[in-house]
Amino acid sequence: MNIDAALAELTIVLGQRLSLSKSDLDLHGRSETHFPLTPPDGVAYPETTKEVSQIVRICSAHRVPVIGWGTGSSLEGQAQAFSGGIIVDFSRMNKVLRIGQADMDCTVGPGVTREALNRELRATGLFFPVDPGANASIGGMTSTRASGTTAVRYGTMRDNVLGLEVVLADGTVIHTGTRARKSSAGYDLTALFVGAEGTLGLITEITLRLQGQPEAVTAAVCAFDDIDSAVRCVIDTIQLGIPMARIEFVDAATAAAFNSYAGSQLPECPHLMVEFHSSDTGVREQAESFGEIVADHGGKSFKWASKLEDRNALWTMRHNAHYACMASRPGCRSMVTDICVPISRLADAVNETRADLEAENVTGPILGHVGDGNFHAVLLFDENDADEVARVKRVAHRMVERALEMGGTVTGEHGIGVGKLDYMPAEHGAAWALMGRLKAAFDPKNIMNPGKLVPPRND
Repeated sequence: MNIDAALAELTIVLGQRLSLSKSDLDLHGRSETHFPLTPPDGVAYPETTKEVSQIVRICSAHRVPVIGWGTGSSLEGQAQAFSGGIIVDFSRMNKVLRIGQADMDCTVGPGVTREALNRELRATGLFFPVDPGANASIGGMTSTRASGTTAVRYGTMRDNVLGLEVVLADGTVIHTGTRARKSSAGYDLTALFVGAEGTLGLITEITLRLQGQPEAVTAAVCAFDDIDSAVRCVIDTIQLGIPMARIEFVDAATAAAFNSYAGSQLPECPHLMVEFHSSDTGVREQAESFGEIVADHGGKSFKWASKLEDRNALWTMRHNAHYACMASRPGCRSMVTDICVPISRLADAVNETRADLEAENVTGPILGHVGDGNFHAVLLFDENDADEVARVKRVAHRMVERALEMGGTVTGEHGIGVGKLDYMPAEHGAAWALMGRLKAAFDPKNIMNPGKLVPPRND
């Protein structure tokens, strides 16, 4: 790696949009969770696909790693430069390039955030439904195959990306997919790049599927005496086919954190947070059906939020859950881990995880998008306490083992990065090596986000 030569050439291309300042390098070396500060050698701020191609060509010539950066909200170290190199920050490629109102699609730059996109779409009667909680960039969400609170109704990024523009490891620009809703023309390269975590190329444009804004929306929060009752209520709701837009679970520890952080007044017990999208009549019927299931499982303190400001307050509280949990133990670090299991095993997975937390004396609020079997544990620890760190790692390890034993996956939405790299052989077997061979074919010099997602190489 000849980083000095690469930096000199990049300065010619980008001028002051190549940053070498310590503050900027440190900003792009941080993680939302427990990974250590790892500053890159430089931060590039391209404004066009042509500039991204030039950056990659220069880095390829000097074997310098290239790592894409959206908003830095990934949770498994995906955007950190653990091997050094250049962070490509897409914040200046933040334009909504096209809105196809009649076709219910749009094309955006990778730096557009989901909230900015939906503000742009507000007057069209359309919206982009994938909501991971953080105001993440569309490019980052695509690269990590993000999902979130609305996946139970609208699917994940895999279901909502129609096509891509991608800069490959040699600087070549390709386009995948079309605006047609289906195609039988060759390999599905769009799907290959969605979730590749920047290991195959840098995404510079994304064409997205949009949805019509619902005529009526209502939300509610309800309490339960125990975890099992709440989770089994979710299972019954899904199996009965009630079309939930969101159905979220938080345990007693998370409810307590909400009360302290957001000033809410939730009973300190497990809760479900739900939302319905339909017509006025449809919303009313769905809510009534759900209310009957809640009653069957002993639910109580049922509170509806039909006004926009009340719904926004409810989901803002949910989206800030990580920060609320962190604030419940000042000075701690967090390991935010997630698993996803078949819906029929969800209650077992949550209950056994809670038992592990109690046995290991680990603080770990549990919450998640349980409508699709996905839940998280925010494992809090003192990084200077070696025994506590070991106990947290044991809990996280058992969660992963449990997911695989139940026919699930080691991560439903956070992705692999480096945090869950060691679990890939257990989930994929020989297919993991095939992923490595695919990366080698796309990226023979191993410069695209090296050390993440696929088997390590000794280049």
